[in-house]
Amino acid sequence: MAYISLIFVDVIVPLLILLGIGVLLQKKFEFRLRPIANLLTYCFLPSAVFLNLYRAEIDAGLLGQLVVYLALFVLVIALFGEWLSRFLRLEGGEQAALKNSISLMNSGNYGLPVSQLVFSANPVGVSVQIIVLVVQNLLTFTYGLYNLRSSSKSLLEVLRELLRLPVIYALAAAFILKMFQAEVPRFVMVPIEQLAGGFAALALLLLGMQLAQIEIRSFHRVIAWSALGRLIVGPAVALLLIMLLGIDGIIAQSLFIASAFPTSRNTATLALEYDVEPELHAQVVLYSTILSSITVTFVIYLSMQLF
Repeated sequence: MAYISLIFVDVIVPLLILLGIGVLLQKKFEFRLRPIANLLTYCFLPSAVFLNLYRAEIDAGLLGQLVVYLALFVLVIALFGEWLSRFLRLEGGEQAALKNSISLMNSGNYGLPVSQLVFSANPVGVSVQIIVLVVQNLLTFTYGLYNLRSSSKSLLEVLRELLRLPVIYALAAAFILKMFQAEVPRFVMVPIEQLAGGFAALALLLLGMQLAQIEIRSFHRVIAWSALGRLIVGPAVALLLIMLLGIDGIIAQSLFIASAFPTSRNTATLALEYDVEPELHAQVVLYSTILSSITVTFVIYLSMQLF
């Protein structure tokens, strides 16, 4: 119990403090959040992704394990969301809210800062989380958009959405430079390091600001089921797959922890953009984020004990 408390204090409390500051700042100053989100997406996040991947040692065998695991995890979770929505006889926007909230995780604003705290002494753990983040971004603009009934978009339009994400190019640049063992000049690396160092704080402040704008009017049953699916079923599926695939060590820890993160804020953003139950999506994100402070603490503890 003492160890769980230590994890909560050392990892979760710093996150909650930054989230709280973000909430207070937004209530006080009512910032326009899109420019801040763009700054994070186009500047800070790509720098953090590039730096961690460039410095990590990831061999081909490890990458193959990650691809197999992530493919299976995404498939199982998506099928579970589909089954649960049918079991609950949900339709339209409610069905989309449930399926997206279970499948799409907050791997960026929430997950990467958590991984940076947990694996501060081991860049491999953070690099695994970055790969999960990239997969989640791809999933958001394909599966996530499909669930929101935006199938009217052509394949070309979906690809354009993906290619607008600078994190894709940061990932590619890091892999190419590592492949050719090219050294990044110091005058380039210094600003990248400085931007990457500011990512976690800005990401959590922004998430807090976004949560401050959510209004709680009623408690929908989808909220409870989505929290159960995202925060309980997700880690359970991950643990089963990790054991079946024989993954261990720091990789197993990182994947298990990554499976426990709350619902992605992008679910609420996309729902608002396409006008598909935006209030329900926003409340799902809020409750999921709050409850994750308990469940993520427990999953971090389990990961340290099991692997």
